[in-house]
Amino acid sequence: MDKVTLVFGTVYGSAQFVAETLTDKIAELDFITKLVQPAELSGFVPAEDEYLIVVTSTTGQGDLPDDISSWFNELRSAAPYLPKLKYSIIGLGDSSYETFCGAAKQFDELLTELGAKNITERLEIDACETMEPETDATQWVTTWKTAVAQSQNN
Repeated sequence: MDKVTLVFGTVYGSAQFVAETLTDKIAELDFITKLVQPAELSGFVPAEDEYLIVVTSTTGQGDLPDDISSWFNELRSAAPYLPKLKYSIIGLGDSSYETFCGAAKQFDELLTELGAKNITERLEIDACETMEPETDATQWVTTWKTAVAQSQNN
C-alpha cells in the first residue's frame, strides 16, 4: 500500500482544514496517509518512497505562513537531493493580489530544485471564487489518483 505524507502551512486555518480533509479522503482510497503538523517539521525530509502533498496558504507579499517557513528554509539550506520524490502542491490564495499563491509557487520551485517530480499541476484555489477550498481539493483527488497511477507506470 502506497504512503502519502501531507504537510501544511496556514495563517487562519483553511490550509490545515484542507490538509485534514485530504488526509481522510486519500485514506479512503486505500493509501496510508500521515498528516505532519508544522511543529513536527523540524528536521523532516520527505521519504522518497512516499508521495508528498504540500498544502499552503500565502500571506503578506507572496510569503509563506510562519508555521511552515522555517521548514521551507531548512530544506532550502540543507538541499537534500530527492530525485525519486513525487509530490503535489495545493495553494490557497486570493487572485486580487499580485502574489496569488506565491507560497505554493515557492514550494513548487524548491522541490523541483531538489530533484523531486511534480506529478500534478499545482492546484491554485482562489478565495475570490470559492468559500470552501476543501471542496475544490476533494474534487482534485481524482486528478491526483490518476497521476499516481501514471507515475507508477513510468
